[in-house]
Amino acid sequence: MSNTVYTINKGINKAIEFKGLKAQYIWYLGGGLLVLMVLFAVMYISGLNSYFCLVLILTLGILLFVFVYRLSRKFGEHGLMKQFARKRIPKLVRSKSRKHFIQ
Repeated sequence: MSNTVYTINKGINKAIEFKGLKAQYIWYLGGGLLVLMVLFAVMYISGLNSYFCLVLILTLGILLFVFVYRLSRKFGEHGLMKQFARKRIPKLVRSKSRKHFIQ
């Protein structure tokens, strides 16, 4: 009989987290970086000054990181989706007749 010790994975059903980014914010950052790479390629191929392209993309990249990390800290794992859902709830429901309620 062997005395093998197995560790239990206690991270089951937890959100994915990578260096402080939680859940869907990892995808937002990845998508933003992909857009910045395509933008750099388009600007470079179109003949703009390469230093200008580099400075602009680096600045936009830093702003992207700051924005996504701020969203992740402020709203957490599901907070941004809840915020969007909350904005879609109507403030007031009006009915001019009672026929919808009487059946």
